[in-house]
Amino acid sequence: MSQPKIVNYLSGYSPQVQQQVLALLESNQSGIWLQKKYPQAHELVSEKALYDYAQGIKNQYMRSSSPISKVVYDDKIHIINNALGLHTYVSRVQGAKLKKKNEIRISSLFRKVPEAFLRMILVHELAHLREKEHDKAFYKLCCYMEPEYHQLEFELRLYLCHRERFGDLWGRSTD
Repeated sequence: MSQPKIVNYLSGYSPQVQQQVLALLESNQSGIWLQKKYPQAHELVSEKALYDYAQGIKNQYMRSSSPISKVVYDDKIHIINNALGLHTYVSRVQGAKLKKKNEIRISSLFRKVPEAFLRMILVHELAHLREKEHDKAFYKLCCYMEPEYHQLEFELRLYLCHRERFGDLWGRSTD
């Protein structure tokens, strides 16, 4: 893996942090460190389980926010949108009213990661129910729902760098 790919995942971090990640990857220690901290992947492989998990987080922290109608794994999201997850809404006319349905799509590569990483992504997408922009209020809401949000985001980015170079760490069959 070349350094420019690391920059894609870690562009918001200082050059010193990027160099530390590069050194960790080049010494082949990233996977060891990640698996020691997160020994296993979550078990939320079905879309019903994913929806129930997201709904539980929403009910705990954002009960009065708009309902979510769908939470799914999406095979195309990472490739097409260069994103980890998406919050979208679909508007439909029903009689004289305009109905809006919120949907969350999570990249399918997160079927095989630790629960903490999946939770961080869901928290991020749920926060978009209230805050559309990635601003101070948005990240404050993310940290309210997941106090370790920023650390988890960094570790997830480290995993993505590792995955580009070495492949999955927690790979298992999703059949």
